[in-house]
Amino acid sequence: MSASAVLPSQAPAAPVDLAAVKARQQATWATGDYAVVGTTLQIVGERICEAVDLRAGERVLDVAAGNGNATLAAARRFAQVTSTDYVGELLDRGRERAAAERLVVAFREADAEALPFANNSFDVVLSTFGVMFTPDQDKAAAELIRVVHPGGGRIGLANWTPEGFIGQVFRTIGKYMPPPAGVRSPALWGTEARLAELFPGQRIEATRQVFNFRYRSASHMLEVFRTFYGPVNRAFAALDAEKAAALEKDIKDLSDRMNRGGADTLIVPSEYLEVVVTRR
Repeated sequence: MSASAVLPSQAPAAPVDLAAVKARQQATWATGDYAVVGTTLQIVGERICEAVDLRAGERVLDVAAGNGNATLAAARRFAQVTSTDYVGELLDRGRERAAAERLVVAFREADAEALPFANNSFDVVLSTFGVMFTPDQDKAAAELIRVVHPGGGRIGLANWTPEGFIGQVFRTIGKYMPPPAGVRSPALWGTEARLAELFPGQRIEATRQVFNFRYRSASHMLEVFRTFYGPVNRAFAALDAEKAAALEKDIKDLSDRMNRGGADTLIVPSEYLEVVVTRR
């Protein structure tokens, strides 16, 4: 998606063409190779499976699965897993990983806002840094609730917070590329207040967690993100040389400020919200 769309924003004040926004997002996520970055986040998929207390044999849906971190974690626990994303290239990376580990997973292209599954089809629905980027947040949340069974079905989410490192990266990008008018910030999924709006009447447990980005240096991290992470890649591609240089400096400065690894390496803590929604 457009990287600038992750900036905090108010509720839409005017009609917005969400279909056009989604089309741009889809093209953005297909840019570069998100799997290079996504693979480093594998531990989050393992954590979310533990948070929802996943049981062997349960029917699990991974929504906006990317290269399959939560998918693989659930399959390792002998669940019946269906992995979905609207970018086919990302599902291909997930297939490769599942095949390498000899894990049984069903893969299917699907839009998180229009899941092609019947009501109450799954025991558990997962999404790690995925569904939070949908342009129509209410519709996406309603779909998650619809496909998980009532009376104890669980939805497990990992969402970047506005205050964490990734939230600040996108806020930095937003200084150079303002978000589309009327589009809510994905980072709102990393707030308990917005989750209460998205999942009214459901039991919601939210815990702040930290993922540590580990790179050789701030320059190394930026090089990887700029080359392989679609939103950052597209942001730099859209800027002229002067603005691109300024953005590069801002992101490196942010990384250096948050680095807890000392002078010889980069360890940047990035806060996210680990969420378990239980359908009543």
